Amino acid sequence: MYIYEEGKEIDMKLSGLHILLTYQCIYECDHCFVWGSPRQTGTLTLEQIEDILHQAKEAGVTSIYFEGGEPFLYYAVLLKAVHMAADMGFEVGIVSNAYWANLVEDAVEWLRPFAGRVADLSVSSDLFHCGECLGERPQNAVVAAKWLGIPIGMISVAQPDAGVKESHGQIEDESAVMYRGRAVEKLAERAARHPWERFDTCSHEDLRDPGRIHLDPLGNLHICQGISIGNLFEKPLKQICEEYDPDAHPICGLLLSGGPAALVTEYNLPHASHYADACHLCYEARTTLRARFPDLLAPDQMYGIFE
Repeated sequence: MYIYEEGKEIDMKLSGLHILLTYQCIYECDHCFVWGSPRQTGTLTLEQIEDILHQAKEAGVTSIYFEGGEPFLYYAVLLKAVHMAADMGFEVGIVSNAYWANLVEDAVEWLRPFAGRVADLSVSSDLFHCGECLGERPQNAVVAAKWLGIPIGMISVAQPDAGVKESHGQIEDESAVMYRGRAVEKLAERAARHPWERFDTCSHEDLRDPGRIHLDPLGNLHICQGISIGNLFEKPLKQICEEYDPDAHPICGLLLSGGPAALVTEYNLPHASHYADACHLCYEARTTLRARFPDLLAPDQMYGIFE
């Protein structure tokens, strides 16, 4: 476990850490940022989670989310991790696709041990996860959570041709697809295209002071999925936050100064004339740049490369 010097001010202030408990998932949704799949590898152990939680506390984090992939696939680990985090004073959330909620009665038993420990349960319900916009299993999970007094909400991502608002950082209510990860391969061709030059800002993530970041099972800290600012298994989270200089970061600095278009111009990258959105251009540019910045554009799992 890392012990870091006390009293030293952290430059990047984190309030939330979203932990990808596993890259594995029962689904392979076309819109998935992290290429979740039954074939994916990478899952945290309880020992690693305990270390992460202590590092998060040291760094001033107040909110912990457990996500995936699908975190309920490792139920015993998830349950213990939630209890550890709650006992340490964190506000705890979980994101799930509710595959486990076959009946309301079943969902109650799955969720009962989390009652009083979870401040937010976010359940995915859309045409990517279910056969209809509001799936039966997510509805069962909602009913069960309400019976148990667990705050619950829905996450819904619209189809590419639907006229909905763009997502900003977190997906809330019904939001548009962000064309990163598997969505580039599976959905981008269905979307309207726009000239690449117009994507001169990053509108989805606050790359300078994000407030919350994602941690994957390999220890990578993602300021946006596939853009790493360090690995907390190699360096303490508190130190990573202190040392993070967004303007000096070879990827984030350019995204801040000129958006994904700046990646193309600065690194003289091959590109198409039109893209679905800023994420689409950014993801394609980053994929081209991975050989040049392997530690920053990592891991393979975020780019659809499975072991």
